[in-house]
Amino acid sequence: MTDTPPETGSETHPAPQDTSSRWIARHGTPLALGLAVVALGLSSWASFGGGFESRVRTYLVENPQILDEMIQARDQRAATERIDRINAAVASMPQMLEPGPGEPVFGPADADVTVVEYFDYRCPYCKSAAPGYLELMRANPDVRFIFREWPILDSGTTTVSQHAARAALLAHSQGKYLAVHQALMAESALSHEAIDRILAANGVDTGPNGQALMATGISRTLADVQAGAGAAGMDGTPTFFINGKASPSNDPAAIDQAIAAAR
Repeated sequence: MTDTPPETGSETHPAPQDTSSRWIARHGTPLALGLAVVALGLSSWASFGGGFESRVRTYLVENPQILDEMIQARDQRAATERIDRINAAVASMPQMLEPGPGEPVFGPADADVTVVEYFDYRCPYCKSAAPGYLELMRANPDVRFIFREWPILDSGTTTVSQHAARAALLAHSQGKYLAVHQALMAESALSHEAIDRILAANGVDTGPNGQALMATGISRTLADVQAGAGAAGMDGTPTFFINGKASPSNDPAAIDQAIAAAR
């Protein structure tokens, strides 16, 4: 291992998104479902008469937090079911979390604790967690950390995530992974041009016309990661595993607690 963890002082974070837009995007569907359920209940309860429908409606209007609580409970249940489903799948094929040839791995091979992160360089949550995750590496030299490039955010003709993952794996083959990884995570407006600039700034040789980025070994690594993630039913980044168990949280502090619990 020739890489050494770089300093994170220049790390940047993604620009904050509009809170209301994010809330609507995340909760719009469950909120509509919640309202539909309430409406259905009211239509049924109306048969009881005695102003029951009016009283329920008034109560909900005066206590709108109840709908928030419904949404939160639904989200929590869905998140728990997702983690349980992934853990069950991984338990049946634990080899999927073992590092493949050419994958970035840091820390002792016989470590008592292994952390695996599936990520995409265009994922804002991955970017937000990246500085803290690198700090975890520095604070836990006895832990093995596996960086799993999983470019899933491309759509249509966009290939930026794929290009970034290939760039990082090429940098790893030349002993320059962590510096390039940190720079890619810190780049708020990732593009092919930005990726190429980062590679050049870190002295990564991409070969004639960038042919090294399309090396067979890199393609095989990305295909294996995609196959394993698909078989496990994974559906989002970042996803962290600590000793084979998926973490319900992306917060580096929670990952740190999970590491301590696994020792």
